[in-house]
Amino acid sequence: MSRLTGKKALVTGGARGIGQAIALEFAKEGADVAILDLRAADAEATAAQVCALGVRGYAVTADVGEEQQVQAAVENVIAEFGQIDILVNNAGIESASFIVDMPTAMWDKMMLINLRSVFLCSRAVLPAMIERKSGRIINVASQLAHKGAKELAHYAAAKSGVIGFTRSLAYEVGDKGITVNAICPGPTNTELFRSLPATFREAKIAELPIGRVAEVSEIAPCAVLLASDEGSYFLGATMNPNGGDYMI
Repeated sequence: MSRLTGKKALVTGGARGIGQAIALEFAKEGADVAILDLRAADAEATAAQVCALGVRGYAVTADVGEEQQVQAAVENVIAEFGQIDILVNNAGIESASFIVDMPTAMWDKMMLINLRSVFLCSRAVLPAMIERKSGRIINVASQLAHKGAKELAHYAAAKSGVIGFTRSLAYEVGDKGITVNAICPGPTNTELFRSLPATFREAKIAELPIGRVAEVSEIAPCAVLLASDEGSYFLGATMNPNGGDYMI
């Protein structure tokens, strides 16, 4: 039986990587899925894949760090689907620099896309979820929020913020029928990971007890669980599919 039949989901950064995998798994489970991404053509392509699975797919373009664009995108999805039952805050960027060399602009962009966006998108969907007394918010963080890493202090700080935000929002809305949880993937074979310096990637793989990075198909089922009725007792939790990189 499909676990998300009739649900309406919005996945940010859903055109590629983990976000795309989550969107397609949601579709397989019966949800209509909106793909929010800055890359319009890629968002349309993923929405077409969603439709091919027999549900409704919808592509919307927005910069998740910009308040007005986020609000407009959420309104467009609600106009298309009628409501948003599930929000997955997945959009994110990666870059690498030692703190001593890091431009302030690099730090600020990381906070804008990887942390501020989680606040903006969550805030935009919450009023209707609170009114219905039902909703799921799933935030994609990282195992580096727990562990940290050289040259990735800005990334780890933003993802730590995502976990803190997740727990705090869970306290605020847990009694309103809304669950808020986080997924903290380990190194995953995505475009973002492949864009990091080869030396960093090789060193990271060498650290992993499992001996390899994850595939996106190994991360997406966590989101399905948290979005479904089976995940109804998870609140303020972090799921940690990280290959043993950080055992928590």
